[in-house]
Amino acid sequence: MEIDGVVAIVTGGGSGLGAATAKLLAARGAKVAILDRDPIAGERSATEAGAFFAQCDVTSEASVEAALAAAEARHGIGRILVNCAGVSDLVKTVDDDGRPHSLEVFRRIIDINLVGTFNTLSQFAARLCAADPIGEERGVIVNTSSIAAFDGIAGQAAYGASKNAIVGMSLPIARDLAPHKIRIVAIAPGTFLSPMVEALPKSYKDALAAAVPHPNRLGRLEEFAEFVWTIIRSPMVNGTCIRFDGAARLQ
Repeated sequence: MEIDGVVAIVTGGGSGLGAATAKLLAARGAKVAILDRDPIAGERSATEAGAFFAQCDVTSEASVEAALAAAEARHGIGRILVNCAGVSDLVKTVDDDGRPHSLEVFRRIIDINLVGTFNTLSQFAARLCAADPIGEERGVIVNTSSIAAFDGIAGQAAYGASKNAIVGMSLPIARDLAPHKIRIVAIAPGTFLSPMVEALPKSYKDALAAAVPHPNRLGRLEEFAEFVWTIIRSPMVNGTCIRFDGAARLQ
């Protein structure tokens, strides 16, 4: 799918991977709508990208419905959805003092990363089904998983579960949406220079970079955005998850 003049929705577009993706898609000619729960970060990112912003809680059906409706009223029907909204927390199943993992924290991570992703893509796809195809497809959905889906470190039980589920639901959703000519792809990025990673001490960032065989560095946000663009333009990429990590394997 060519993106010039096409409407693209980016969740979690207020910062990090989402902001970089929104900026690149807008620069390549897409009409971009950023959805984020943080109004300050969302508005700032939208201003920088020349995009539309709608505040949104991806875990709420009503909030997602309202945000998608606002984006559609502004730009028209969305053809591209990039789900970058997500959270992470390092919590061991049993901590050093023998206390169990907080179930509230576990549910929050699953709710935002997994349920929020599905909530958004399901409502997005339902709206898109009513639109006419452009060539051989109606649109494409790109979800953000993580290499933690495959080799998560200690303390990532909730995060790894949420990201692995994003991988697991890709093929059945691709089969669900195939009659409607809508593709779905997951990306499993390694460690990228997000604001959270940028804030870490240099020694810690150097250690993370050393764990990447080649290229021997951390990923750049712009590289993730370019990869999203490549997937959007590649019709045969569907129903799968692609690792994007420089051959890194978490220890």
